[in-house]
Amino acid sequence: MLFQNTVHGHQKVLPLISHLFGLQQGRRLLTHASAIKPTRVPTDEQTALSKLPAKTLLRSALLTTVMSKPWLLRPSLAIMELVVNSKSALLNADKNPVLNRLLRWAVYNHFCAGTTCKEGSDAVRDTKKLGYHGVILGYAREVVLDPIEALDHIPSDGAKYGPKHYEIIDEWKKGNVETLDMLDAGDFLAVKVTGAGQIALDAMQDKQPMPEYLERTLDEICEETKKRGCRLWLDAEQQALQPMLDEWAIALMRKHNRGGQNLMYNTIQGYLKGSKANAERHLTLAAQEGFTVAVKLVRGAYIENEIRSLIHDTKEETDRCYDEIADMFISRRMPEGAKHLEFPSAALFLGTHNAASAEKALEAHKQRVLAGLPLTPLECGQILGMADELSCKLLQDHDKCVADSRIGDKSPRILKAFIWGSVGECMGYLYRRTVENRGAVERTQHMAAAMREEIRRRVFG
Repeated sequence: MLFQNTVHGHQKVLPLISHLFGLQQGRRLLTHASAIKPTRVPTDEQTALSKLPAKTLLRSALLTTVMSKPWLLRPSLAIMELVVNSKSALLNADKNPVLNRLLRWAVYNHFCAGTTCKEGSDAVRDTKKLGYHGVILGYAREVVLDPIEALDHIPSDGAKYGPKHYEIIDEWKKGNVETLDMLDAGDFLAVKVTGAGQIALDAMQDKQPMPEYLERTLDEICEETKKRGCRLWLDAEQQALQPMLDEWAIALMRKHNRGGQNLMYNTIQGYLKGSKANAERHLTLAAQEGFTVAVKLVRGAYIENEIRSLIHDTKEETDRCYDEIADMFISRRMPEGAKHLEFPSAALFLGTHNAASAEKALEAHKQRVLAGLPLTPLECGQILGMADELSCKLLQDHDKCVADSRIGDKSPRILKAFIWGSVGECMGYLYRRTVENRGAVERTQHMAAAMREEIRRRVFG
């Protein structure tokens, strides 16, 4: 990890610490590194970041500083993109042991759960020790299409699949069930359908119903998730695939989200121009057919691999769309044209690194609690290693709400999301998450500053 063995590796990390604090303070920080501990002070005096252990805090300070400075972030992204897209064995992290160790040290160990079930279980346990109410864990295997090639796709009518194609689905199922083994009741399993291979990929591109073998496998994953007391969501895909995946997700909700149960969530990406209409359609179908509509709302995941015309023209439009969809669920407001329908059983998960959106949604939910109005179950989460300042602040606010007898356990839970898998499998995910959050982190130098201030507070008092 980035600051693993810090006290014994001064020569390696001094330039990095010096960049954050200046040379003299950097030397003093390293001298006192073994003394940096999470502060135990009265709740009303705690800083939000006091929850973080020293190693995580130091690593987050460095990476957030890099991501908040364009002159550092852009070359870092270029290197990541080269590794992700290269066909060379030399740049394959799963074949080049030197590159593997370097990437583990630089980014993997900060953002990912590990390469084995044991490492994943340890990461889940350690994350919850920080005070998070649950985790979202996904199996990293997936497929990403070139957007131009996706447009030129020729339907695979009459395509024949051999045993290997079905073995890939079986391996994918095994990976998802192993992921469940690392989770506790109340946690989420993040399912990446493209990880099931060519059968799933072709059907989504061809806009076909879910293939029978894949449908049976997903039903089995849903049932296994239910047995564990967990929930799952289908992660978003590119727009060459997402429209059909939405149909599959709704079909799974019809089957598994009955009796008020929110087992299966679909992902809606707010950066798409059609996302609000998509959310309204989900609500309308649920109201008409009597199933629970459960949605994970994110800004977007494939901005570098997407048809640009499908995405909102400005960040402000994306923010407005995201907030409107969130408010529609929280305020339990049916869309125009469906006002005659009663708002259905619903659940909302906000996946956001945008503090304004998170605070706006949580405040709206809080006001409904205080007013005694009907509630849509709400949860909120961020990616492990990203937006740690926001996550810790939301945890701090949650504790205050729980202490208020008028709110208590109705305050939304705060979770952290991460993936597990080989270093090579996870690099594509990490690259896209960094690109996705690039616009935000370049404008949030205050996050890096807050972390540096927390380190100073622990070391110098």
